[in-house]
Amino acid sequence: MISSDSFDWLTNEARRQLFGCRKIAADGTVLYSPDGAGQYDALWTRDFGYMVENAFDLIPQDHIQSAIRYLLKGQKDDGCIPDRIYADGQVVYCAGPVGQPVAAPPLDNSQFMVKLVADYVQGSGDVDFFNEISAQVIRAMNYVPRSANGLVYNNPQQPHSPYGFTDTIAKTGELLFSSLLYWEACQRLVQLFEKLHYQKSARDFQKQAFLIEENLDRLWSEEHGMFLAASMDCRQIDIWGNAYAIYIDFPPGAKRDQILAYLERQFDNYVMKGQIRHLPRPAYWEKTLIPVEPETYQNGAYWGTASGWVAFALWEKYPALGQKIMTDLIADYQQHGAHECINNDYAKIKNYVVSVVNPLGAIHKQKK
Repeated sequence: MISSDSFDWLTNEARRQLFGCRKIAADGTVLYSPDGAGQYDALWTRDFGYMVENAFDLIPQDHIQSAIRYLLKGQKDDGCIPDRIYADGQVVYCAGPVGQPVAAPPLDNSQFMVKLVADYVQGSGDVDFFNEISAQVIRAMNYVPRSANGLVYNNPQQPHSPYGFTDTIAKTGELLFSSLLYWEACQRLVQLFEKLHYQKSARDFQKQAFLIEENLDRLWSEEHGMFLAASMDCRQIDIWGNAYAIYIDFPPGAKRDQILAYLERQFDNYVMKGQIRHLPRPAYWEKTLIPVEPETYQNGAYWGTASGWVAFALWEKYPALGQKIMTDLIADYQQHGAHECINNDYAKIKNYVVSVVNPLGAIHKQKK
């Protein structure tokens, strides 16, 4: 485990980043943008979800509830949750610059809204808030397209952006990461609805979670001992998704040891300075929704977003490697700052909040 000095530094850095990314909306709501550099100058559903999940105690609870309400005000009648909302109230549903959407809305915002609400209720005890917005949450989950097998499905003929940290990548068919998020959201909803004694709703979401457990093997590659990112376009090994499955304790059975063995064996092909590539080198995504140069951004750069998940997974059987990820990550942040992603002679957007809070959350989880 990292030293107490390193842990204290990371906690203080998370506190600094969270303060530095605040924006005040026209209606007075405090918005938490993804970075303190002003590049992503809005409240993003998934980024704020990660902040609350991993640094709940560092954010005032009234800010969290107000921001959730701000996002839910932008929900469409069909259940679609905003990708982001700006301080002036402008709602954007798709990835990409305003007016230049990257495909249809990402297939993860509903799940992040559920997780965001669940983390707020768990931390605050405000079950009445969930009762008030539960119909909106159900509409959000029903918006997400799923296959007959229960997995989140991305139609290759009319693709959505998939998981938002790969929102430029044309992963189509049944999806790994978005399905894991859906499974996780279902589990959280079961707990929330049971608190309200809404047993039918709890059973409905438990069935959906079971369906994913029964069918995620459709994405399994026996050749590699890893889950693939998607069943159609980009049938490639997903480092982030496999580590995340272990992080959230998705039940892969005997496959768990195979995943860990792969992560140990390929370590040098997906880790740089403690930060994590989406795919093992030398692979690049086979298809993108917009051009993304190899070795940059979501097509070969290394991200702190996933560092905690991989470290947490490796701590189970290969603790020295998990330790190396965190030690190298913090050393790089202390020297160069926390960026959205990096590579050799490449760094994108300094003061990227999730790059700090996600590893911090993983360390907290490991300590439990």
